[in-house]
Amino acid sequence: MKLRHGQAVWLMVAVTLMWSIAGVVTRQLEHARSFEVTFWRSLFTMVSLLVILPLWQGRGVFRAMHWKSPYFWLSGVCWAVMFTAFMVALTLTTVANVLVTMALGPLFTALISRVFIGHKLPARTWLAIVVAGVGIGWMYGSQVSLGAPGVLLGSLVALCVPIAGAVQWTVTQRSQAHGEQLDLVPCVLVGAVLSTAVTFPLSFPFMATGADIAWLGLLGLVQLAIPCTLSVICARVLQAPEVSLLALLEIIFGIALAWFGAHEQPGANVLAGGALVLGALVTNELVGWRQRA
Repeated sequence: MKLRHGQAVWLMVAVTLMWSIAGVVTRQLEHARSFEVTFWRSLFTMVSLLVILPLWQGRGVFRAMHWKSPYFWLSGVCWAVMFTAFMVALTLTTVANVLVTMALGPLFTALISRVFIGHKLPARTWLAIVVAGVGIGWMYGSQVSLGAPGVLLGSLVALCVPIAGAVQWTVTQRSQAHGEQLDLVPCVLVGAVLSTAVTFPLSFPFMATGADIAWLGLLGLVQLAIPCTLSVICARVLQAPEVSLLALLEIIFGIALAWFGAHEQPGANVLAGGALVLGALVTNELVGWRQRA
């Protein structure tokens, strides 16, 4: 599937829109909570990818997976952590809190790559880290001081997502340095399998209604399996800064959908802190892009 640049941009916008439905759909659930929510979404993601992968890459896709590679399994573990932490965090705190916290991924990636790979960080990235930290402190500090329930625990769980994402990127870079090109979509499948297996015993007693399972099935297919596959196709055409900037649309779409679709209105401090975080990320990427150009 070959795309022109403009087609890849619009497809990536559609991908972020699909990613962003998790919050508003989670707010429609009747009885499913915490690990059960993760279990059903991961299960449907696993089933969807077991169908999509052979159709996309042929029947030999499973034999071609790097089963003996430690990088392959580390990547799968990172995906499993992201799947699990994201959904659990959504059950503990607001959609806006989770999405803004997830936006810290590029900055965590920069820090971890500095420590483990030795990548030097330009001054603009250090400044972005400081500004984003102020934004997060502003956003969460005001909520904690007001006694908002679940904010601290939800934020700590949500932090696992960008940290695991940063480790995932570092693992991918390490594998490439050793001459191994990881195909990330099969790694997503491994992550879904691991997440399903780990959360299954933690989901008892099952309380999801038929409607809950239908909603979570929608998330597994439309919010994870399909967009993860399409994002890999887009990444073959778009440059890394373009992907990073377009991916930030998930935050805007997700907050807007939760606001209008589930009446979850973010507070003024959340919007202000989130604006600082997004502003720091966008500025960092745009300045870096211009310097490389």
